[in-house]
Amino acid sequence: MQNKGFVKVFAVLLTLACIFYLSFSFVTRYQMNKAEKDPRGAAHYLDSMQNQKVWLGVYTLKQCREMEIGLGLDLKGGMNVILEVSVPDVVKALADNKPDAAFNKAVEEAAKQQVTSQEDFITLFVREYKKQAPDGTLAELFATQQLKDKVNTRSTDAEVERVLRQEVQAAIDNSYNVLRTRIDRFGVVQPNIQALEGTMGRIMVELPGIKEPERVRNLLQGSANLEFWETYEAKDIVPVLVSADERARLLLGSTTDSVKVDSAAVEKEKASAAISSKDSLAAVLKGETVDNSAANVEQYKKDHPLLSVFQPNQSGMGSIVGYADYKDTAAVNAILNMPGVKEIMPRDLKLMWGVKASDMDKTGRIFELYAIRSTERNGRAPLEGDVITDARDSYDQFNKPCVTMSMNNDGSRRWAALTKKNIGKEIAIVLDGYVYSAPNVRNEITGGNSEITGNFTPEVTKDLANVLKSGKMPAPARIVQEDIVGPSLGQQSINQGLVSFVVALIALMAYLCVMYGFIPGMVANGALIFNFFFTLGILTSFQAALTLSGIAGMVLSLAMAVDANVLIYERTKEELRLGKTMKDAVSAGYSGAFSAIFDSNLTSIITGVILFYFGTGPIRGFATTLIIGILCSFFTAVFMTRLVYEHYMKKDKWQHLTFSTGVSKNLFQNVHYNFMGIIKRSFTIWGVLLLICIVSFFTRGLSQSIDFTGGRNFVVQFDRVVQPETVRDLLDAKVGDANVQAIALGTDGKRIRVMTNYRIEENDPKVDSEIESLLYTSLKEGNLVPEGVTLEHFVDRDTQDGCSIISSQKVGPSVADDMKTSAVWAVVFALIAIGLYILIRFNNIAYSIGATVALAVDAVLVIGAYSLFYGIMPFSLDVDQTFIGAVLTIIGYSINDKVVIFDRVREFSHLYPTRERTKMFNDALNTTLARTLNTGQSTLIVLLIIIILGGDSIRSFSFAMILGVVIGTFSSLFVAAPVAYLLLGNKMPAQVGEGEVKKA
Repeated sequence: MQNKGFVKVFAVLLTLACIFYLSFSFVTRYQMNKAEKDPRGAAHYLDSMQNQKVWLGVYTLKQCREMEIGLGLDLKGGMNVILEVSVPDVVKALADNKPDAAFNKAVEEAAKQQVTSQEDFITLFVREYKKQAPDGTLAELFATQQLKDKVNTRSTDAEVERVLRQEVQAAIDNSYNVLRTRIDRFGVVQPNIQALEGTMGRIMVELPGIKEPERVRNLLQGSANLEFWETYEAKDIVPVLVSADERARLLLGSTTDSVKVDSAAVEKEKASAAISSKDSLAAVLKGETVDNSAANVEQYKKDHPLLSVFQPNQSGMGSIVGYADYKDTAAVNAILNMPGVKEIMPRDLKLMWGVKASDMDKTGRIFELYAIRSTERNGRAPLEGDVITDARDSYDQFNKPCVTMSMNNDGSRRWAALTKKNIGKEIAIVLDGYVYSAPNVRNEITGGNSEITGNFTPEVTKDLANVLKSGKMPAPARIVQEDIVGPSLGQQSINQGLVSFVVALIALMAYLCVMYGFIPGMVANGALIFNFFFTLGILTSFQAALTLSGIAGMVLSLAMAVDANVLIYERTKEELRLGKTMKDAVSAGYSGAFSAIFDSNLTSIITGVILFYFGTGPIRGFATTLIIGILCSFFTAVFMTRLVYEHYMKKDKWQHLTFSTGVSKNLFQNVHYNFMGIIKRSFTIWGVLLLICIVSFFTRGLSQSIDFTGGRNFVVQFDRVVQPETVRDLLDAKVGDANVQAIALGTDGKRIRVMTNYRIEENDPKVDSEIESLLYTSLKEGNLVPEGVTLEHFVDRDTQDGCSIISSQKVGPSVADDMKTSAVWAVVFALIAIGLYILIRFNNIAYSIGATVALAVDAVLVIGAYSLFYGIMPFSLDVDQTFIGAVLTIIGYSINDKVVIFDRVREFSHLYPTRERTKMFNDALNTTLARTLNTGQSTLIVLLIIIILGGDSIRSFSFAMILGVVIGTFSSLFVAAPVAYLLLGNKMPAQVGEGEVKKA
């Protein structure tokens, strides 16, 4: 083997990189175990250690937690939502909400068309406006004040369309930045937020471990609220806060009932906080640590309830009135909001926290409290973000980072008045109630163009510019898809996933040893272990979350990795039968199998890429894992195992290997089946099967999930056996004409999936809670909810006792239509892409058509089986994204067999150019038969283990894959090869009788 040195170096470097990235998970686990043993509680330990360096003297605990192996929602529990920014509203805002009839009609019609069209809204709007106003120009609509530097009355339609796209994208980016900031404040470990490629205005948000879905819905769907406020000087407010501390001490020491309530609220806020005092807080700001005795601290807390958790700004300069540790901010809020404390505060005073930790605090723990002055009679800010036309990060005359901001005419006028009134004072820039910056006003600013300077870094100015742009135009976001998984269900998935993975790995390892002997089997097993190690390490380096579908992808990639070993070993056995020495046979085995392995792996990767592009959420996780696993398996099986064999054979060891055992020695060896002699018979059988499936499509149809129809999906855990029909009838009486389905999950009869499209087109955030309440009421009236189970208990995904929702999903109609269209195109593109690759690789359209026809047959039969058997099998056979993922995976897997067979036909055609074509095809099929069946058997072992042990969530996927493996194996022999044979210009060979099929 050439380049052995490179393979060794690459293997070592990859191993070290994987060890490095996986080490963070071990460090985090070690620290979490220590936290569990802390007598003051795990939360206290994690709070105190999160900014301490715990690994390699470089990485803090917080950084280690961010870099450890992440768990997806189906394993950890949590919430996944896809938000859609309202592009029609953005376009209306850009046109200053003109009352023009043609304009508004075009917006309305484009919005309707977008539900079913694959074109973006801007394209649809421009086309529709041309229909409504043939003589109109876009410049007439969008030559507005806010677009004055980009669109004028002489702008062409193409120029205006380009500006619209830029402005809409800017609005989406602004929404993304606002959402990211809100999520960062939510305190979720390893959140994931990303704009979805290929869609305009859709943003995916994953929040693992979240327990307050209603709060999250309100948080994510709330409009961005950018404001400019006048401020107080700290010297005017600090004395008031000192008085507030004294008033709080008196109130908390009182025995009146009204004050007891306030005291309890404050103590509740402070209970989970670590001990902090005025002295220790000041020390933190200086980067020091102070160890106070517990007795002194407790006494100080009683004497100074506010100042024990809050450090006033002693300098009196600026609008920052004090500082608090992040964990004490809730306690500070509780004290300052006590009625008795608020009455001594100035009526026009608002206290707001900074959005991020103080620049003075390197640990990221201390936050600043700003004193805001409310000067308007209506209590609103004197200036809001809708007046901003542009903001960008730039550099001032001294080449220091700054932010430039411009406003419309109304904003320019009001901004001039505001800055003139506050010369020498600070104006706070506030978004969603948090202060992002409070620049000092040097002079009156006229003309609406401002420059904000300070001790900024380029990153800070970029973030501030994004904040200012967030108020530029209304771009409301609404949830169009939502998944919520309870943590207990997630833990069950972890257990099932791990068990299925371990059992499948052991079964695969045993299978290889049984089929090829102990030494060859263990070499291949070593490759499997390295494959798993490399895959996990690479996934961790990408900070990709490990999902249940990802585990399935990993297990499946291991099964497909066996394919390479089987190809090499079967080819080596052929070379040994030809009388070659062991060393030459192994070398020829690797060389001869390389092209088939390369082709089959690449075609599988093609389907994985298509799967990733068209899929979302778990499907993308599966595709990512599968692609990485295939790449790792190619490296380990083809290169690393060869290094092992060459190392031992160079020392004249392992010369006795036969790559077979008593079980496999004569299994499918020296067989001479006349496959070409039964083409008519096999085509008839396949035709009948296809006809049955097509008839089923038109009669029974498919059980489409809400992924493709839109709706809500709830999995409800009951405390006793419940019939799905009972649940359906109870809900039918409540939802009018809406569709309701209920199916049982598992075999115990206690878990029911409820699906309905009731009120799915409504966008009000409250609708989700109302539907959950309707479900609870309906089940309660049917006596299916035990006494004592409240609505709060029922909707809490954390609990599974009594009766409760353990997971839920929502898919809006527009997303459902997009998913359905994407699913069809994904399958079509996969077939076309593989067909083109086979055409290029084999340079003959006969092979390409043969493979494509066989793959299409595989897909139709698997989909047909779901049409035939839904409602009959004891698990869900809904056609959803996961099922489409399974179909694409089947296509990627099934092509492997076709490639191996065609590769052998091509090899024989070069070796024996005068051999009769029928015999050549039969010989190719017979010599690869052992590999075809052995690979299928090994994959079936894995899939059977997954379907038995892997849990309900991937059972449907496993069933589809089992069908695909069986159908794909036989279609390679009886569809792909015969079609290619006929398209090569051969006549139909003489057909033999059934008794003559096996003929030496």
